[in-house]
Amino acid sequence: MSDSPYIVEINEDNWPQAVVEQSRRVPVLVDFWASWCQPCQMLMPVLARLAEDYRGKFILAKVNTEEQQNLAVQFGIRSIPTVKLFKDGQPVDEFAGALPESEIRRFLDRHLPRESDTRVEQARALLLQGDAGGALKTLETAKAEDPGNPNVDIALAQAKAAAGDAGSALEILDRLPLDAQEKPEVQRLKGMLHFEALASGAPDEAALAARLEQDADDHEARRLLAARKVLAEDYEGALELLLELMRRDRKFGDDAARKDMVAVFDLLGEDPLVPRYRSRMMNLLY
Repeated sequence: MSDSPYIVEINEDNWPQAVVEQSRRVPVLVDFWASWCQPCQMLMPVLARLAEDYRGKFILAKVNTEEQQNLAVQFGIRSIPTVKLFKDGQPVDEFAGALPESEIRRFLDRHLPRESDTRVEQARALLLQGDAGGALKTLETAKAEDPGNPNVDIALAQAKAAAGDAGSALEILDRLPLDAQEKPEVQRLKGMLHFEALASGAPDEAALAARLEQDADDHEARRLLAARKVLAEDYEGALELLLELMRRDRKFGDDAARKDMVAVFDLLGEDPLVPRYRSRMMNLLY
């Protein structure tokens, strides 16, 4: 048994408290190992050293699979070492084998809270208060302290957008790692910035609607009106306009209607409108 407050030996009795409940407060890294396993013996001191270095940002939980076979079976352990990370009571990521320390640090840093995340939360609170300038200053400090944190870049893009600098916001988002670009908040912001850029300098809704009444084939007016409706959060109205534009002229603006619909879907995420209109869009494509 380790004397470290950051390392715990796990059995079936203490698993619910030491792993499941503990992971609701701090991430728990569970190492499934065995005494006969040479890679396990190589990995264990690395994990122990990291547990001490991170000083409570995660708890290292050690499961001897020879003694705790039921736990190994329960979590489908087929090779060792296998290391699973638990957060909020559930496994969220894992790796197998004796990885180098640098790779394990990268693995951990994807999931553990960072000092700069506190500044991100402060900046988002300032944004909610309408203080984009204060948010930018806070995030610039966070960026200087922790340039590798994608959460800082995402918040920085949000602050730039709130300050009216859509171009800089898009540049920041485009430089994000691929996994960060797939986050829902990034997709939503990209979608909103796309329509803000499209509607910039365009006539208001009433003027665009009047143009369509005069000429139902005014494709530019239909697309700009859809953008205006997105910005007004009339997403269904925007999608109807874009579907009609697809029906009338698929080639307009290099397939602009379909691309704009996809941008709306990204913005809406799991909204029920998405599957309904995606299906209608696909019917027009095929």
